[in-house]
Amino acid sequence: MVQDVSVGDLRWNIAWQKDVCVMCGSCVAACSFHAIEVVRNRYLRGPVHITGEHSGQTPSPRLAIRQIADSKCACRGCGMCAKVCPVGAIQPVRNRDNRMSMLSRCAGTPKRGGRHGGVQRRTLDTIMVGRISQMTDPALDSERHLFDMRAPLGRVMPVSEIPLRVEGERLKVAGRTPPVRWIYPLIFSDMSIGALSTRAWEAVALACAYLNERCHLPVRMCSGEGGMPVRLLESEYLKYMILQIASGHFGWNRILTALPRMKEDPAAVLIKIGQGAKPGDGGLLPAAKVTPHIQAIRGVPGVTLHSPPNHQGLYSIEEAVQKMHLSCNAIFGFRVPVAIKCAVSSTSVAVYNNLLRDPYNICGGFFLDGIQGGTGAANEISLEHTGHPVVSKLRDCYRAAVVQGRQGQIPLWAGGGVGQTGNAAADAFKLICLGANGVFVGRILIQLLGCVGNEQGRCNACNTGQCPTGICTQDPRLVHRLDVDRGAENIVAYMRSFDAELRKLLAPVGNSSLPVGRSDALVTSDKAVADKLGIQYAC
Repeated sequence: MVQDVSVGDLRWNIAWQKDVCVMCGSCVAACSFHAIEVVRNRYLRGPVHITGEHSGQTPSPRLAIRQIADSKCACRGCGMCAKVCPVGAIQPVRNRDNRMSMLSRCAGTPKRGGRHGGVQRRTLDTIMVGRISQMTDPALDSERHLFDMRAPLGRVMPVSEIPLRVEGERLKVAGRTPPVRWIYPLIFSDMSIGALSTRAWEAVALACAYLNERCHLPVRMCSGEGGMPVRLLESEYLKYMILQIASGHFGWNRILTALPRMKEDPAAVLIKIGQGAKPGDGGLLPAAKVTPHIQAIRGVPGVTLHSPPNHQGLYSIEEAVQKMHLSCNAIFGFRVPVAIKCAVSSTSVAVYNNLLRDPYNICGGFFLDGIQGGTGAANEISLEHTGHPVVSKLRDCYRAAVVQGRQGQIPLWAGGGVGQTGNAAADAFKLICLGANGVFVGRILIQLLGCVGNEQGRCNACNTGQCPTGICTQDPRLVHRLDVDRGAENIVAYMRSFDAELRKLLAPVGNSSLPVGRSDALVTSDKAVADKLGIQYAC
């Protein structure tokens, strides 16, 4: 029938060389989407007469590899079949004449992952570091100079408000001050156990601990919604973790139960109000990924778990501060900073202004998440049409604080597309000069673990539970494809390169510490960007 889906309608086609193939079956076994199958064909041996007669010929079976023409199990172009093929007889080929943009919507679910335009030119790509110290103001030595690269996570009180008293020749704090953690200006963003496989999450956690213990880089990792294993909650490594509480409140029963046995306080608590890649969607963990160990961690049955797009019972900024911030601070005896994460929007500055004027001084950070982030789990319609780039609103928030003389009191952390074009250190430096105290990254981590998805529609099956690399799945057969130690090594190596590159950007500017808000160090080749951000225009 003309309505039937054919192989030519799919985004990826399987190119199979029958003369080279040894029919080992490795490609069929490796395909997590069941996009190919082995079929048995019958053909006739012997000469064929021009009349079509087949006298004297005997039928003989022959095996072949066939692509399944079904949009539900369509090839995602992950290339696992090509990786396992011993003779290179098979590989996915992008089909330019496909109808998948329509077929995916006919399946009843929105298309997820990737963007139509690929990696688009961003505002950060038009900005360069333009202030380079010369003879009158010598630059620093990036290899030997001791840089102080620490960012605050927690409410930083101005000197005039710190309750100090003089006792003899010493100054002592007379009252309670908000807790502050001085950490590395890059945080491993929130990706939960459930969204990631246990082995992928373990690799990120292992890399975080190694960076702190051996490399002396105080990097922190956010748990994501859904809690974490009890062994980690009761270990000394909890001090490297940021506990997230989101609108679903998954996993918090286990965290509260483990409180009496905690040896260390967590680095911080992060309240996720919104996410830049899918604002208004909340979170969604399909039932296929809610395996028994995920059910135990989250304290839920094996069903699809949906987090509401907003925290139930919070209808204003003031109410959020009083209820959520105050309660999360009280849980840990006001010893742990509590921050808030919001999707970047036209109201971001209003939210930040209200947090700055909070009389309790308990908001310990404002995380701004932009539209340019997201993985293959985010809906395409949200990725492309909902949200706001992080650069301009970050600058607006910083300027709003400067006008009030409150800059630096609530640290600004920016994310969403950091490192999207390959250089996270340059993106981080530019965002810091525009007002951020630090950045947070997520997609980079899963790419370092071996993710093959990209912005041009390759793979992007994070929501299906069929991740071919074992990163975003709970299928034991697929999870074991991921090498935990090698993944952690890749993350550690990348972070050491990030640290070296960040120092090489600090050195020519002549800064020993992070240049927060130093927009005079930046120039841009785009006049509109220069006018909007208030930086120098260079052509």
